[in-house]
Amino acid sequence: MAEAMNSEGVQALSSEELEASASKPSETGVQTAVDVTLVKQVLEAALLSATEPLTPNTLRRLFEPDLGSDMLNHLLADLQTDWQGRSAELVRLSSGWRFQTRSDLQHYLDRLKETRSARYSRAVMETLAIIVYRQPVTRGDIEDIRGVTVSSQIIKVLEMRGWIDTIGHRETPGRPALYATTKKFLDDLGLRSLTELPPLAEVEGVFDLVDTAEAASSDAHEPGDG
Repeated sequence: MAEAMNSEGVQALSSEELEASASKPSETGVQTAVDVTLVKQVLEAALLSATEPLTPNTLRRLFEPDLGSDMLNHLLADLQTDWQGRSAELVRLSSGWRFQTRSDLQHYLDRLKETRSARYSRAVMETLAIIVYRQPVTRGDIEDIRGVTVSSQIIKVLEMRGWIDTIGHRETPGRPALYATTKKFLDDLGLRSLTELPPLAEVEGVFDLVDTAEAASSDAHEPGDG
């Protein structure tokens, strides 16, 4: 039987293999034993209660002695396997690991909303798409591509959402700000890197991802929270 691999290409070991690996001598030669079931429960509890993705380094701080990168990766792969087919899934994003609702169930959750989240205007979406695919860009670059003036409010909307940030200034007269996407943008869209985005020719796919992210975001707040 082929051994299970998680989405990161890390082998999900069996419980017996994890126990054996966890009880190998450490670099100091001292035999250490790890309760794999307990460790997985701790990881699961931390990830389920977190409001933001947790980095591997943060997860390793849960344990003494340190589990080490290899063991942590195998345990996370095992957790991913445990949650396959359930209503939530464990995923690795740009800034770390988190549990999230399966995307194919989102339209059911949408029925519980008292009000639908407002979609961003076409101008906001086009501006975001230009930043995503041409970053880093200045406001002038965006205006040249769109052929219209970009209002400060459009930039502010994306900055307040945490999806873009100023990463520097172009060394030209006026030193205009250079904008680029953030890790939060990737996290909210459920991506690890910009390479996972649809190609530019399929930019409508980015708009769909943004709509999905906005729907999921509104589920995390009580009605009226804004």
